[in-house]
Amino acid sequence: MPITQNQGSTAGGQTVTVTGTDLGGATAVNFGTKPAAITGNTAGSVSVITPTGAGVVGVTVVTPGGVGGPEPFFYLPPPVILSVSPGSGPVAGGSTITISGRYLASATTVQFGGSTVTPTVVSDQELTVVSPTGAASTVALAVVTLGGTASTAFRFVDPPTATGFSPLSGLPAGGTLVGITGTNLLTTTGVTFGAVPATFAVLSDTEIAAMAPAHAPGTVTITVTTTGGNDAAPGTFLYLL
Repeated sequence: MPITQNQGSTAGGQTVTVTGTDLGGATAVNFGTKPAAITGNTAGSVSVITPTGAGVVGVTVVTPGGVGGPEPFFYLPPPVILSVSPGSGPVAGGSTITISGRYLASATTVQFGGSTVTPTVVSDQELTVVSPTGAASTVALAVVTLGGTASTAFRFVDPPTATGFSPLSGLPAGGTLVGITGTNLLTTTGVTFGAVPATFAVLSDTEIAAMAPAHAPGTVTITVTTTGGNDAAPGTFLYLL
């Protein structure tokens, strides 16, 4: 007497179907000691709305010919989101997002505002998902599981534009404080001088302060990377002889 979808929310309200033989005329379907509302019945199946519950309970079907079961039904607690990393991504989508929390193993979908994607379940504590496209804004990120739904915020960000920097040169030993200007810089995750990463601080959505790293004499390009993309500042930074 198998149950189609033998997991559900502790809050109940899920439609499930018990299949088998000689089920016609069922008078009751019980989840443990709680009766379920019967919504459909044939000789081969009984459809019901689950009652509230917790843990694992036995499902029994009462018919004029006797009692069938029990079959196990697993009540799942609602999911909990503890963190989303990164908490923002490009409007073009395609960013891999890690969602950490509890009770995530039965996740079926993740919603980014009005867009729905299918997650990869890593464990009961972790999901990964590839962000869809979206307009620059903050949207609700909702994880939908068989136990319920949990929501948090996710921000779609436009790609950055690096418009300039000052000073234009520094010593090969590094240590020059360089101010970088532009737009959409608030989610900056990295600044490089050539291929060398620099220590930086985000001052605002239009300004970054970066400490030039050590580098051989010559010119390099300064590139800013954010969760929305990356951009190279015009011109080059000169490491003096």
